[in-house]
Amino acid sequence: MLNTALILFFPFFMAFAGASDLVSMTISNKISLVLMAGFMVFAWLIGMPLVEISWHWAIFAVVLVAGFALFAFGAIGGGDAKLAACTALWLGWEHSMSYFVIAAFLGGVLTLIILRLRSIPLPDSVSNVGWIARLYRADEGIPYGIALAAAAIMVYPQTPWMQHVFTSVNPFG
Repeated sequence: MLNTALILFFPFFMAFAGASDLVSMTISNKISLVLMAGFMVFAWLIGMPLVEISWHWAIFAVVLVAGFALFAFGAIGGGDAKLAACTALWLGWEHSMSYFVIAAFLGGVLTLIILRLRSIPLPDSVSNVGWIARLYRADEGIPYGIALAAAAIMVYPQTPWMQHVFTSVNPFG
């Protein structure tokens, strides 16, 4: 049961955050709160040492401060800053750099795709679909949560969370 929860919890909420950003251009604070609470529950359940938990919270704080600085300059959205910090909380120092590199690459590709789509006239058949029209407007920005979520899901299998799953499953009995 724990292994199934470890496999599904984090990727589900990351995918939910990315989908939410796509259709509403926002990432709810509730997602961040669930990810933070989930981290503590799962850390306790797998017996993560308190020192290691503290280091995870330290990178959360560093990323949150950096994210809010970027938000203050208008470079990213507030939801993106919080989602990135929560992701770093789960990934820790060991995996956060690869996460941010992948997220930057995916975010660049996503931005180019959306900018290209915005250069094409929006067909009338979809112009009244709220989330498509919103995504199409240049003043709405880019739903970067999609890239953040995809990168997190890509990096997650290498984390201690999944290593716990891999080492606790014995197919031979």
